[in-house]
Amino acid sequence: MHVAPGSSEPTVTDWRPVTVDELVGEFPSAGASTRIVAVDGRSASGKTTLAERLNAAIANSAIIHTDDVAWCYSMFDWSQLLEDKIIDPARQGEPVRYQPPGWEPNGRSGALELPAGLDTVIIEGVGAGRRELSAVLDVLVWVQSDFPTAHVRGLERDIASGVNGGPVECQEFWDHWMRSEIPFLDNDRPWERADFIVAGTGGPVGPDAGDLTVAVHPTTPPSDR
Repeated sequence: MHVAPGSSEPTVTDWRPVTVDELVGEFPSAGASTRIVAVDGRSASGKTTLAERLNAAIANSAIIHTDDVAWCYSMFDWSQLLEDKIIDPARQGEPVRYQPPGWEPNGRSGALELPAGLDTVIIEGVGAGRRELSAVLDVLVWVQSDFPTAHVRGLERDIASGVNGGPVECQEFWDHWMRSEIPFLDNDRPWERADFIVAGTGGPVGPDAGDLTVAVHPTTPPSDR
């Protein structure tokens, strides 16, 4: 496992295999409030896949992708919008219907919607577990990834979707994004506040290895977030 060049993120070496249901069983309850679970990690680390698997394993849950909040607005300056417009009402069990500021000016219709009375909302994306949101998160999962593997996976995904153009344009966009993402994460250090660290690339294989690979010890106890 090779983390981003120059990053202070420690490489986890002590892992344990778990099933998705076992991992969910270790999540704390939010009591009477809707539980907010953040799935954070680097680009193409496996965050979306993990969030979808958690969503399938948790009854009465839904996912919000931070990319949808940030779309055509700002790479990372969206935490207050996410908290005020989505997390706060969701925690109170209220319905959510929110159109992020970049949508209408750029021809995107619709809105982000959550029904009332959800038990869990999963916030997925780079920066989902950022420091500014610590007070409103019940669980923070950091997805650690091998940086070269994530790079290849991310480019293949973007080229296949055509979202950023052809191979050259996708590589240019990736490099542009990394110039912001790497220092942002290294300054925020979400892995230090993580309740769970999950391997997003690699991990054990075989029928007895479990569905996921989770760090034996998070970097910092949850009570110290």
